[in-house]
Amino acid sequence: MLTLDVIALFFPLCILLALTPGPDNIFVLTQSALNGKLAGILVVLGLCTGVLVHTTAVALGVAAIFKASPTAFNVLKIIGALYLLYLAWGAFRAKTENITVDQHKQNRAQKVGYFKLYQRGIIMNVTNPKVSIFFLSFLPQFADPTRGSMSLQMIQLGGFFILSTILVFGGIAFLAGAVGEYLQRSSKAQTIMNKTAGVVFIALAIKLATIQQ
Repeated sequence: MLTLDVIALFFPLCILLALTPGPDNIFVLTQSALNGKLAGILVVLGLCTGVLVHTTAVALGVAAIFKASPTAFNVLKIIGALYLLYLAWGAFRAKTENITVDQHKQNRAQKVGYFKLYQRGIIMNVTNPKVSIFFLSFLPQFADPTRGSMSLQMIQLGGFFILSTILVFGGIAFLAGAVGEYLQRSSKAQTIMNKTAGVVFIALAIKLATIQQ
């Protein structure tokens, strides 16, 4: 089991990592601005599910495969990059709408689809092999075999990482969603936001496609 000293050191580091600009929090920001706060929260929950997948992979030793196998690493990152390009294509093709504030709050996330938004978060996180390798390097530093099962400790550490993700990314979702609700009242602002999101998705796809082990 984790000690209070370990938790006191690990959790603040997780908060700092979540605050550091990266693909996941940028993705939350764009999705929240485009589709509202609820959409952002659903994406965050998807990302957290992805973190759980990576944590489990580390606990079971699966993550080591991506570190040892260039083929597995490259296949996973290409899948993720293609998915981001698909989202970019959708953003560039999105049409503007005349939306009231109430309609934005109630319908934007529903129009995209609750499960689809949750799924976006999962795919965004799981298809980044760098996350698995990061967890493989990061989590064991806070585990100690003298404290019991290493796998159980990994799961506990992953739980605290998920908590930090919910707190930080949830805040980003609410702030970006609030700004998005205001901007969505303007058709011109909608167009700019959609095009900007498309560019961001392409940039994230390029970054993911070009990462090395």
